[in-house]
Amino acid sequence: MEILVISNGHGEDVISVSIIEALRQLPHISKISALPLVGKGYAYEKANIPIIGTVKTMPSGGFNQEFNQLWRDVNGGLLSLTYHQYQTIKQWGQKGGKILAVGDILPLFFAWLSGGEFAFMGTAKSEYYLRDETGWLASTSPLERWLGSMYFPWERWLMNRSACCGVFVRDSLTAQILQKWSIPVYDLGNPMMDHFSVNPSLTFPSETEPLIILLLPGSRMPEAQHNWQLILQAVDSIKAVFSQRSLLFLAAITPSFNSIPFQEDLIDKGWQKQPVNTDNLPIPDTQAILFTQGQTNLILSQQAYENCLQLSHIGIAMAGTATEQFVGLGKPVISFPGNGPQFTQKFAQNQTRLLGCSVTLINRPQQVGDTLTQLINDPKQLEKIAQNGQKRLGSPGAAQRIADCLVNECFIEFFQKSIS
Repeated sequence: MEILVISNGHGEDVISVSIIEALRQLPHISKISALPLVGKGYAYEKANIPIIGTVKTMPSGGFNQEFNQLWRDVNGGLLSLTYHQYQTIKQWGQKGGKILAVGDILPLFFAWLSGGEFAFMGTAKSEYYLRDETGWLASTSPLERWLGSMYFPWERWLMNRSACCGVFVRDSLTAQILQKWSIPVYDLGNPMMDHFSVNPSLTFPSETEPLIILLLPGSRMPEAQHNWQLILQAVDSIKAVFSQRSLLFLAAITPSFNSIPFQEDLIDKGWQKQPVNTDNLPIPDTQAILFTQGQTNLILSQQAYENCLQLSHIGIAMAGTATEQFVGLGKPVISFPGNGPQFTQKFAQNQTRLLGCSVTLINRPQQVGDTLTQLINDPKQLEKIAQNGQKRLGSPGAAQRIADCLVNECFIEFFQKSIS
């Protein structure tokens, strides 16, 4: 069996990699390839997964919903790139290869255009944007209620085609809603959490122990750089409020970034770069960079992402997938909008709807210190956040469950022929 995985974004690439790694452990898989529709597929390269077709990073970084961003991408070769990617996917489908589309309507649409058999992993949408277990959210519009689901009618139409043999969604609530339209939906969990150890309860350290705070500026440049500068204002706010407490900031920076601009921003704000004794680092990153300001430490890490999330008590986040994973660990996030193109006011509000009480959305980074104080002093809210995270993101092991389902149920007809 030959499988092509197509995805449209760094977070989607990471999820795809986890499913591919699970597929590689199964018999009768003769070939697995990937085609990232957005960017160059760093996550695939890191995992030694072969990339086929044409890949390119667009000026918008994949966020081209606004006309000016779209126009920049068109001038940067978007139409040619899209055509060549379509040709690659179509050829794969015509040769009988199977397709797993990961992301939103773009890979789903391409998978359908291939003419071959395909499955879809929907990472971008959840019914939690519109409702929770008790009913519609107050912010849900009459039009959204009339449409009936976060997935639009044309998306549901694509998922209902005979060539679509399986749809995997990110949470149980979304699966329950899509079942109303007889879509072949599976509720197997969210692969985002597969590499983490989920603790269903959250305890903040005593005042004699360091409070560890995660910093997430995002995964697309140059926006991440601008977000970083705002996050450093939040760091100042925290240091001012917790001046008598030991603080450790862990900045999880995307490995493909040049860290020099991030370091320069720290130096401009009075942080001092220090020599690193890797034996004493709290994270396994021999390339980590240590900065100090007074008694406060800040570590820039590009090689210990999962450890940073696992170790931290609270997150200051202006990111997408990384924020969701941190919430899935049962931990609180404080967020504020940036200038985009991704992390705008609208994106931040939508993310808060998606993740519920786990995210506290404020207006300005200067408010973070006071907001953090309120969270720490509210144990009932912290317990609610811990429970909410697991409900919204699920338990680890989803990638293996999805891989097993793909081979033994979704693509079962081809699978049975291959072993007969």
